[in-house]
Amino acid sequence: MGTEVHVVVVAGAGRAEELCRDAEARVRAYEARWSRFIATSELSRLNAAAGSPVLLPGDTFALVALAISAWEQTDGWFDPTVLDALEAAGYDRSHEEVVGRALAARPPRAVPGPEAIGLDARLGEVVLPPGVHLDLGGIGKGHTADLVASGLLTQGAEGALVNMGGDLRAMGRPPVGDVWVVATDATPPVEVAITAGAVATSTTTKRRWTVDDRPMHHLIDPHTGAPSTSDLATVTVVRGHGGVGRGARQVVLLAGLDVGTELLGRSGVTGIATAHDGTVTRLAGFDAYERRRG
Repeated sequence: MGTEVHVVVVAGAGRAEELCRDAEARVRAYEARWSRFIATSELSRLNAAAGSPVLLPGDTFALVALAISAWEQTDGWFDPTVLDALEAAGYDRSHEEVVGRALAARPPRAVPGPEAIGLDARLGEVVLPPGVHLDLGGIGKGHTADLVASGLLTQGAEGALVNMGGDLRAMGRPPVGDVWVVATDATPPVEVAITAGAVATSTTTKRRWTVDDRPMHHLIDPHTGAPSTSDLATVTVVRGHGGVGRGARQVVLLAGLDVGTELLGRSGVTGIATAHDGTVTRLAGFDAYERRRG
């Protein structure tokens, strides 16, 4: 999935390493199925279908449906149909292969939106209209973290934390104390404490590359088809119990502080946002999770 994965397992002697190996195997299996960078993945097969119906396994169908639901719930700010725009911006392969390449500028690609995608839940069938292609990266990593963490508890772990490149899910008993403590990418650094919840971060400062000497990043504004130019550089969202709203952190970053905060409030999620000028804004409810030293 083009990122590092960290897994923490709390279990009895001899079980933790075994459960960690199982978690790694599950992550690699999901990547093989849902990555846009793997030509044989179920997502790549769907994108290549050119308007023909594709039967998908139940969990992959559910992920596609979840991405479309997130688009509906965020007034279109989270949009899984940004793939062509992302590739036009230069992100057409794994990030480590994009950095350092000589890339010529291409005009932004319009983001079609998922309105016309056909879903048949009874058959598990998806039809992408011609010219519509999905990128599930904005939702797939967090969903995978949810699945792997819950799977670890089902297998007997007392506690589990799975961090998929900034999409983090914690469940059960932490290794020390009674809360999971997570460092955010806010500036200055901020730590949050959660019991069984989620933390997710989006930033324009890390997955970057250059096209004709112009800096680019991977967060596409669905209204322009180009990398976001909002007032925010980094957004971390937090929910103390359960998973975070799907695509919530991208929504705030893409929409900007004012609109994004209003959208975030609908989902019962809070967070912290850092603007390009370094201004840090703690959203309503964030103080309940912030861990202060001293």
